Amino acid sequence: MADASGPQGIRYTVGCDIGGTFTDLVLHGSDGSVRTHKVPSTPDDYGRGIVRGIGELARAAGVDLGAIDGVVHATTVATNTILEMKGAKTALVTTAGFRDVLEMRRLRIPVLYDLQYDKPPPLAPRRLRFEVVERMGARGEVRVPLDEAGVAAVGERIAAAGVDAVAICLLHAYANPAHERRVAELLRARLGADVFVTCSADILPEIREYERTSTTVVNAYVGPVVARYLGALGRRISDLGVDAPLRVMQSNGGVMTASAAAEKPASIVESGPAAGVIACARIARRIGWPNVISFDMGGTTAKAAIIENGEPARTSEYEVGAGINLSSKLVKGGGYAIKLPFIDVSEIGAGGGSIVAIDAVGSLRVGPRSAGAVPGPACYDLGGVDPTFTDAAVVLGYLNDKALVGGQMPIVAELSRRMLADKVATPLGLEPRAAAFGVFSLAVAGMTRAVKAVSTYRGRDPRDFALVAFGGNGPVVAAAIAAELNMRQVLVPPAPGVFSALGLVFSDIEHDAMRTIFRRLGAVTAAELGAIRAALEADVRAAFAAEGAEANAVAIRVEADLRYSGQAYELTIPLAGADLPALAEAFHAEHARTYGHRQDGAPIDLINLRVIASAPQRGESEHGAVTMRAADLDRASGGGARECYFGARYGVLQTPVIARGDLRRGPVAGPAIVEEFDATCVVPPDCTARLDEQANIIITVPEARA
Repeated sequence: MADASGPQGIRYTVGCDIGGTFTDLVLHGSDGSVRTHKVPSTPDDYGRGIVRGIGELARAAGVDLGAIDGVVHATTVATNTILEMKGAKTALVTTAGFRDVLEMRRLRIPVLYDLQYDKPPPLAPRRLRFEVVERMGARGEVRVPLDEAGVAAVGERIAAAGVDAVAICLLHAYANPAHERRVAELLRARLGADVFVTCSADILPEIREYERTSTTVVNAYVGPVVARYLGALGRRISDLGVDAPLRVMQSNGGVMTASAAAEKPASIVESGPAAGVIACARIARRIGWPNVISFDMGGTTAKAAIIENGEPARTSEYEVGAGINLSSKLVKGGGYAIKLPFIDVSEIGAGGGSIVAIDAVGSLRVGPRSAGAVPGPACYDLGGVDPTFTDAAVVLGYLNDKALVGGQMPIVAELSRRMLADKVATPLGLEPRAAAFGVFSLAVAGMTRAVKAVSTYRGRDPRDFALVAFGGNGPVVAAAIAAELNMRQVLVPPAPGVFSALGLVFSDIEHDAMRTIFRRLGAVTAAELGAIRAALEADVRAAFAAEGAEANAVAIRVEADLRYSGQAYELTIPLAGADLPALAEAFHAEHARTYGHRQDGAPIDLINLRVIASAPQRGESEHGAVTMRAADLDRASGGGARECYFGARYGVLQTPVIARGDLRRGPVAGPAIVEEFDATCVVPPDCTARLDEQANIIITVPEARA
């Protein structure tokens, strides 16, 4: 391996996050230094943009490529493969009688009274779903032996069909995977190494037949595509001269090696949003704010997540391809179920590119349709003819009317004014600025729902939290959202426009293992629980050992999924030791907090036990530090002052435009615009902004305004 050290022995990690318009890159040194860069995304071949960006960033920072000892990547390849229905030709092998589990799904539809609702087509069509004779019991006992001759016949039919991937999901394989393992062995011998074969016992060894089958099929469907993409990207990075491992962000906020991601691609479906939440949690812990709500607004969507006691909330209820997600268990059935650990993110279709239009009944709409990167907002002058949220922000004076991203994105403000006037203001009989403020207010109302989905709807009061805003557009609307929710403080971190890429280098390497128990909690002994925990811990430690991690660097946490007997869904409770009465009390308390009531004395079912092992990509002393250069704090694309409209209450105000570094001289009273290379922060009238010791902008929203 090349000498992985730069000046004075400094080592570097690169974080790469692909967006619809730009690919964001961060170079994080072991000394805490951070350098950022943006390059246009290359949708025809995302790897090309990443490699170009790494080269340009290293040259600009004066860093030898040999000093880079890690590359961490957040990718939407798995998600886009499903959304565009461009995955592998996939077969499903299942127990006789269970061929149509994918068709039957759950009795849930996203639109309750729509009689014409069509379910998404199964990723494994019926002609490619095959049954084998076998049967395991729920406790793992063999009830019907595996018919290996039948498996061989199925292998011949699969080979004749010319499939690219095979998902194997047999009944109760979570309790005993022996039959699945044997089926996989026989099929691999017949089909060869070119066919991707995956077992449910390796992906989701957990109860619930539909979710387990769907997750396994998703894994097979995206497997060949993800494997090809990561393999090609790794070779390109190596050809560039970077002799470093490629890691990929998981949906749960941890990172895994590219080879592990190629084996379990279903775990990276939501890798992009998770990175920003992890960065948010780390920066909040460093400044002593354990309870915050992250808010990430980009070009297409806005995303929110809650962080309590320094840890992001997680869920295993997710559907890919279901459209905008408001994180509700009551609105399901619109996509493909994946029951794996995810950072619990609510998402709504409101971003900088969200199209503004008047619908058939004369109501103003902002999103969810987006102008995307091309043609983009009208002001980009790339052929866009629809006004967008970005155009409204330009008309209001919030965004620079000459260029964004340090001049890389020219802005034609006249196009914003013309499109907004022709398609919104004139039809509604409004003055253009009033119409633009209406667009802004409507978008804020929609994004407030996303914040409520992870707080109010979960029994949490947003007033007990601070709002951490990032993304290219998050700081534009953050103070307005905080005011709507009576939140008093907003934090805008350094480099907010590339903050998710920064989260990639902060994230821990993570592996998990779980087992379904499905017994009354009172019938489980501490010794039994300890034995299961020890076996799972051995599995995750073995996964780290295979990557060469030091045993003493691995941190272990344990979680249990519990529910009252007769309920359909569980709550996840941290487990310390094997104190079962304490676990029961923690469940009662969380049930009361989430649902507003508890049932003391009612029987509790212990469904699953999960062990999660994590280790920092670097030593902890290096891992969490961030040092922004003074030149980066002063890096702004504008200056002086401009007219901004803040609604009928304040009207048009002459508003100073400053750089983040200007706040080092002391607090600034609103209105003010903090203009940076990668984002713009709006400080409304009556609010104040200051810079803390970590170079975060802290906006205080007065109680009267809130």
